[in-house]
Amino acid sequence: MGFLNIFSGKDPEAFEQKGDILFEKGEYGTAKLEYEAAFSKLEKKFPQRDDLKSRLQQKIIRTKNTLALFHRKCGNELLESGNYHDAEEKFRLAIELAEDPELQVELEERIQEIERQLAADVEDHPDFEFQGEDTEEPDYQERLDEYFAALISSLPGEIMELYQNYGSDFKAGYVALNQGDFEYAKTKLSAAIKENPPPHNSYISLELAKAHFNLKQGEEARSFLNGFLKDHPDSLEGYQLLCEIYWEMGEFDQAQELLSSSPEELRDSLPVQLLRGETLSRAQRYEEAESFYLNHLETFGWDENVARMLAVIYETMGKKERALELFGDIMEECRGCGFRIDPFVKRRYADLHFEAGQYSTRVLELYLALVHEDPMNRLNYYRKISHIYSVQGNEREARRYQLFAQKLEGRELKNNDDRNAEESAGAPPDSING
Repeated sequence: MGFLNIFSGKDPEAFEQKGDILFEKGEYGTAKLEYEAAFSKLEKKFPQRDDLKSRLQQKIIRTKNTLALFHRKCGNELLESGNYHDAEEKFRLAIELAEDPELQVELEERIQEIERQLAADVEDHPDFEFQGEDTEEPDYQERLDEYFAALISSLPGEIMELYQNYGSDFKAGYVALNQGDFEYAKTKLSAAIKENPPPHNSYISLELAKAHFNLKQGEEARSFLNGFLKDHPDSLEGYQLLCEIYWEMGEFDQAQELLSSSPEELRDSLPVQLLRGETLSRAQRYEEAESFYLNHLETFGWDENVARMLAVIYETMGKKERALELFGDIMEECRGCGFRIDPFVKRRYADLHFEAGQYSTRVLELYLALVHEDPMNRLNYYRKISHIYSVQGNEREARRYQLFAQKLEGRELKNNDDRNAEESAGAPPDSING
């Protein structure tokens, strides 16, 4: 399985035994990972042990088929309730796991059935995939209290109480900030920080720093954040935002110094380690970033976030095969544990195959799933789906998805033209926005 288990010193039998225990407990996903770890270890250390290799292969097949049946059952239940998209995802997950040919055929038929139904919906309702895109947003300032209450509801209790007591200017500025109205947010938050004397106004400094940062005013944002971190040296959010400012300003050494000076309990945390790796990457010190991520995996074990960052580094360095292997490992880990695979990982895995001219059915299925999981990029997916069908000789489906792409592209061009016309009509001559 590539990178997943290369750092463990256990013998294959230890992995196998743990897999047996997990299988008996019904934890099939983790059992599969243990069997695969055993097989990987066996191939590296004891390739001559054919008896153990055969036994492990049979256990992997049994576990994968069991998982496939579980996902098929979930898919059938979703299909009965009319939830086509989620049902399709379950069937696709099942078909990737299934080793039984008859089960594979059944699952393919279910997926084709759903695809026909969804395609019919698109044909019957031309705006099916676009509905809701042109709805007009309400004026958030007219519903200020409602927006503000919703925004602060997820904050820790102590901070929520502070925000509630900062006054009306802070409320208006905080809502404007979260609505992307950064200039207005800066004006109102600047007024709020004057109304609230220190040390109680430190969190207003944090929000004001965000407004300045989004307005590309890095020096002002940095000044407010430095003051905030003096009062709150354990704030991960403060370090994250200040790192982004340093990255924008090209001050990568200062970003590393900042992270090194953080409190010890924060310095060793995964988020700060990811910031250190990201800083190396932003500085284009790719070999150092590669070593950093590999060392982290070796020291602390598998982590999907670290693995994903390492895969991106490999891709940037032109090590496409390693990137592909690592994205594949992340997908296997997610499938094995029953978690939904991040669309970004699916997209990069599929794109790397596509760029290499590898137009397999698996790559096609990934793009078909991404149409629903990542609708912002569906034009790109429609084009690639059409190309793969064409290469595979299925001209009917190739043409159908080509038409979907043309239709979507036409809609997007019309929306852009309408927006440009509105902006032109609303702007006074020779005006300077902002």
